[in-house]
Amino acid sequence: MSEITADVAIIGGSVGGCAAALGALRNGVSVVLTERTDWIGGQLTSQAVPPDEHPWIESHGATRLYREFRTRVRDYYRRNYPLTGEAISRPNLNPGNGNVSRLCAEPRVFLAVLEEMLQPYLSTGQLTLLTETEPCEAATDSDRVLSVTVKSLRDGEETVLIAPYFLDATETGDLLPMTGTEFVTGAESQSETGELHAPSEADPEDQQAFTVCFALDYLEGEDHTGDKPSDYDFWRNYVPQMTPPWPGELLSLTMSNPLTLEPRPMIFDPIAESRDRKFGFWTYRRILDRLNFRGGTYRGDICLVNWPQNDYWLGNLIGVSEQEAAEHLKRAQELSFSLVYWLQTEAPRLDGGTGWKGLRLRPDVVGTSHGMAKAPYIREARRIKAEFTVTEAHVGTEQRMAETGKTKEEVKASAFEDSVGVGAYRIDLHPTTKGKNYLDVSCLPFQIPLGALIPVRTENLLPACKNLGVTHITNGCYRLHPVEWNIGEAAGTLAAHCLEKSVTPRQILHSPERLRDFQRLVRAQGIETEWPRTHAL
Repeated sequence: MSEITADVAIIGGSVGGCAAALGALRNGVSVVLTERTDWIGGQLTSQAVPPDEHPWIESHGATRLYREFRTRVRDYYRRNYPLTGEAISRPNLNPGNGNVSRLCAEPRVFLAVLEEMLQPYLSTGQLTLLTETEPCEAATDSDRVLSVTVKSLRDGEETVLIAPYFLDATETGDLLPMTGTEFVTGAESQSETGELHAPSEADPEDQQAFTVCFALDYLEGEDHTGDKPSDYDFWRNYVPQMTPPWPGELLSLTMSNPLTLEPRPMIFDPIAESRDRKFGFWTYRRILDRLNFRGGTYRGDICLVNWPQNDYWLGNLIGVSEQEAAEHLKRAQELSFSLVYWLQTEAPRLDGGTGWKGLRLRPDVVGTSHGMAKAPYIREARRIKAEFTVTEAHVGTEQRMAETGKTKEEVKASAFEDSVGVGAYRIDLHPTTKGKNYLDVSCLPFQIPLGALIPVRTENLLPACKNLGVTHITNGCYRLHPVEWNIGEAAGTLAAHCLEKSVTPRQILHSPERLRDFQRLVRAQGIETEWPRTHAL
C-alpha cells in the first residue's frame, strides 16, 4: 500500500471538512483531505441542501471565511451568469430567492467556489485531495491515532495516511468507532443531561430522519411523468405512526407544524408561487429563480426538494450493518422517487386538478444519472464524548429562562470562557426513527466551546463536523451549515496551532494562558467568539 504523510489528515470533505482544511492550510501546515463522493462540500453540494442560516448572517454571527465564501458565491453568479441588471446590483443577491435562506444557489456553484478557495493550496502541493475515497481502518497506540487507511472507490487501492493530527469531518462520525474514540448516538435521557425536552429513557437508536434530496424544474405543457416507482403503492398509502400523531398520509400537502405539531396545510403550485410570490413548497428551497436572469435564459425555476414528505425515518444509517444501512438508503431513494411521481400525477392543484406533469427531475443539477443527490442529507452523527458537552440548559431559551429567572428579552445563552466560535439556530429536530414527531423550540445565539471539540481520552483526533460534544437535543442547533463551518475551521486552526506550539488541544483547554493565546489567534483570523446582544430564535 502507498503512504501519504501530512501534518493534518482530514477524513470527510463535508462543509466542516473543507473549512477545517482552509483553517489549517492558512496556518502553513500540510493537509490531506479525503471525500467519499466526487464532490467536496457535503450539505451544500453532494447532499444539495442550500444553507440554513440565522437572521444576522449578512453582518455577523459567522466566521470571516464563511462570509467570504458566501460573497464568492454571489460573485460567481455575477461573473458567469446572464443576470438581470437589477439582480446584478443587488448586494445580497439570492439566486433562487428561496424562503429558507438568503443564499439559495445551485450545488455546482457551491462546489466551484469551494474548489476555487482550495485550488492555490492544491497547486503548491500543500494540500492533497482524495475524492471517491473512504476510510476503512485505523491504527492506534494507547490514546493516539497513528494512521488511517483509506480505500479508493474507483479502483479499490488502499492508502495509509500518517499525520500528527486526524480530523473526523465525515457525515456520520466514521472515525470514532474505527479509532476507539468514545462516542454516543441517539437520544440521551433527562437524568443524564438534565435537559427539559430530553426523554425519560436513553435510546441510542432514536435518531433523526435523513433525506435523499433532488432538484425539479417545471415546464408548462410538457409531460415528464416517469415510470411508477416499484415502492410507490407502499409510500402512497403510508401513514406515519408518530407521537404526537402525524396528520394522515405522508404523501400529501399537509404536514405537522414543527412548532405546534398541529396539522399544517401547505400549497404547491410552481406557476402561482412564482408569479404571485406566494410561499409554498415550490419557493421554500428554490435554488434558481428564472426572474433573476435575462428573459429566455431559463424556461422555469429550479426547486430543491428537502421536505417532510421525503424525510426517511424507517431505519438508521448509524449503528446498523452496512447491508442494513444500504437497504435503508435504497428505500429512502424510493421514497423520493415516489414523491416525484405523486407530484406529477396526484398532487392536488389550486385550480382543482391533480398532478403536475411538467415537473422534471434535474439530474444535471445534482450531478447524478438517476436524479437523486449523490449523498443523503444526514442530520445526526455519532458524537464524541467530550471534555465538555453542550446541553439544552446552556442554549435553550425556555430552560435558560426557568433556571435564571430572566425574561425572554433578558436571557442569554451560557457564556463559555473557552469559546472558539458562535452560531444561532432554533433547536430543530426532525421526526425520529423511533416515532417521535418534530421538536422545534426556541434557542439563544450561542458559542462553541473548545471543550466540546476535545475527546475525553483520544489526544490527536478532533471533530470537525456535527460530531462534537453536543446532545441529541443540542445537535438540533449545532448541525447547520455556518455552525458546522465554524466547527471545522476552529478544529483545523487548532491542529495547526498545536503543531506550531508543540502542545496538545487538552493542554490548551486547561491552561488559561495557552487558551487566551489560541483565542487571540482565532479572533485575528476572523473567527468570532462572542455575540453582540441578539434575541432568541
